[in-house]
Amino acid sequence: MGTNQHLIRSILAIMKQGGIKVNDNLRLMPDPILTGRSSEKLKALAEAHGPPAIGKPLKYTTDLHSALGDANYSIFFDASGTLQRAQFVEMAG
Repeated sequence: MGTNQHLIRSILAIMKQGGIKVNDNLRLMPDPILTGRSSEKLKALAEAHGPPAIGKPLKYTTDLHSALGDANYSIFFDASGTLQRAQFVEMAG
């Protein structure tokens, strides 16, 4: 996930404003799982942008297959480099 454009200015901004109001009875709240190759970098990113900014820790993993297989997550967003994109989208399909 692109740190500035995708995580901070989009996902975290939506979370900070309380989600997206769909109607009077429904509000959608993003619940991202950050994925990548480096557990240390992911942990630092999650800690830097989780509490107190959004009130809860950001989830992260280096196990993309496990994240894609989690039934609680039905949306996949890819912000990888162009050369990796096809492979990750195929994995998510």
